[in-house]
Amino acid sequence: MSSQFELAQNPTDAISAVKFAPKNPDELIVASWDRYVYHYDIQADHGGKLLQKFEHPQPVLDACFGRDDMEAYSACLDWSVRRIDLKSGELTVMSRHEKGVRSVIFSATYNLLVSASWDSTLHIHNLNSPPGTYTTITLPSKPFSLSASPTKLVVAMANRSLHIYELDTLAKATAQPTIVDVEPWQRRESSMKYMTRAVACMPNDAGYASSSIEGRVAVEWFDPSDESQSRKYAFKCHRQNQDGQDVVYPVHALAFHPVHGTFASGGGDGVVALWDGVAKRRIRQYQKFPASVASIDFSSNGKFVAIGVSPSFENGMEDLPDGTIKVFVRQLSDSEAMGKKK
Repeated sequence: MSSQFELAQNPTDAISAVKFAPKNPDELIVASWDRYVYHYDIQADHGGKLLQKFEHPQPVLDACFGRDDMEAYSACLDWSVRRIDLKSGELTVMSRHEKGVRSVIFSATYNLLVSASWDSTLHIHNLNSPPGTYTTITLPSKPFSLSASPTKLVVAMANRSLHIYELDTLAKATAQPTIVDVEPWQRRESSMKYMTRAVACMPNDAGYASSSIEGRVAVEWFDPSDESQSRKYAFKCHRQNQDGQDVVYPVHALAFHPVHGTFASGGGDGVVALWDGVAKRRIRQYQKFPASVASIDFSSNGKFVAIGVSPSFENGMEDLPDGTIKVFVRQLSDSEAMGKKK
């Protein structure tokens, strides 16, 4: 049976990220423009329980768990990347960029924390090294989204460009904590005509999906062979017919199911859809949420999906109406996110 509930204590400003803990599927962190990272136990009470919240000097644009369920990292508009000790509440600055930090991601395989900033740099932190030790990689343009597979890091940037790095190369680069010229494994241009909004890697290490501000998703494979590249495709989604007009919405969020390899997309239309990227089919579409879908994440066991909802730029609102900022948690049935049978 599927069931869905809303978290009892939601953030007070736009949601930038929802992320499940790597091991415990009941633990969730939420990053918000209200300057807090929230830590929840989604099963503790009816509507979940807010365990703690961690104040930052500026809005938090992203967050992720680290080496275990008691460690998180945040990307802040004050240019800083911070470690959050979820037990003691202590915040430690890992590095400072020269502009706001847009994304932060952790690779358990290589023990690397990667942050991406609007100063067009990546900071690569080897978590075996002390805070303040990191390697800087310069990007050709502003990064919008990061995602990691078991061996690759995909950086989606302005000008529809994507860089794919091999994580073992980045790990070796951290041996010299300076600015280094690390060549990407592959440079690609998005197959979509408009700005990339989000990117998410397949859990099986085969490729990634990316989305645009113009209601499209592209599915691509890492393998550079002509055969693999001929499989890549893009499709239209998150569009609604209003009074005979096709209204197109940005696709803000993408997330792959860790077990079935299907993926979810969330758009400015307030809709979440599940897709089978191999069969090129939509599996299902959920009911419309009260505002734009900002972030989606599946729990590590694939039994829950968290959906962060808040008005976005397409809503054109200066003041956010009450009741439009919410985090929903859906418990998935066993077959709900399974791909289509051949």
